Amino acid sequence: MLDFNHQPSIAERINALIDSGLIADRDATPPRAYLGGSRLGHSCERALQFEFAGAPKDSGADFNGQTLRIFAIGHALEDVAIRWLRRAGFDIYTRKGNRPDGEQFGFSVAGGQVRGHVDGILADGPVIPGMGYPALWECKTMNAKNWRETVAKGVTVSKPVYAAQIALYQAYMEGTVPGISANPALFTAINKDTAELHHELVSFDGELAQRISDRAVRILQATDAGELLPRMSSDPDYFECRFCPWKTRCWA
Repeated sequence: MLDFNHQPSIAERINALIDSGLIADRDATPPRAYLGGSRLGHSCERALQFEFAGAPKDSGADFNGQTLRIFAIGHALEDVAIRWLRRAGFDIYTRKGNRPDGEQFGFSVAGGQVRGHVDGILADGPVIPGMGYPALWECKTMNAKNWRETVAKGVTVSKPVYAAQIALYQAYMEGTVPGISANPALFTAINKDTAELHHELVSFDGELAQRISDRAVRILQATDAGELLPRMSSDPDYFECRFCPWKTRCWA
């Protein structure tokens, strides 16, 4: 039964104000007009095409305030991890000149239509078997379930989107940071529920980097030609299709 006499608690009132502010910030941010390297490992090329073209999402598909808070916490934890690594003796660069206002390290190809920004570059650090410098550093925050799966199977198997991102970044950053593809990347996963840390070395996969680069070219060419790329599934009730923000547009 609905309680029409319910009065919002102070927590509900303040949270609503916070979420409204986050949503306003999101809506005021210009849409990304390029293919992001962190997204190119996504399993559906048509979804990536919709994203690149700025196709309107289905009604109600935008992230709500709570999800935006989760993203913000993830970014904050990455900053904490950087401080931890520096304290552990790693010489890590996140921005040019290592200045807070410096330009973020990254790459831009295909006339700026494909871009990526790296979490960090390890210029030097402790002597650890298998590690070499310079090396790419990528950090992700996860809930306990995803974190345990990543620890058990490794990032390449458990999170292929991240593996594709790492390979692409190693390939495209080689031009500005010579040697970064010769040394394994350091991947750090933070368990948001327990603060446990997982670190693993990811050797450069040139074949994967080429496949992802070729995918970017296909998306750009198809979009320019006004052609829709194939769906990842022939079943609209397939798990990833059901939660796609462009499901209605795709299957209508």
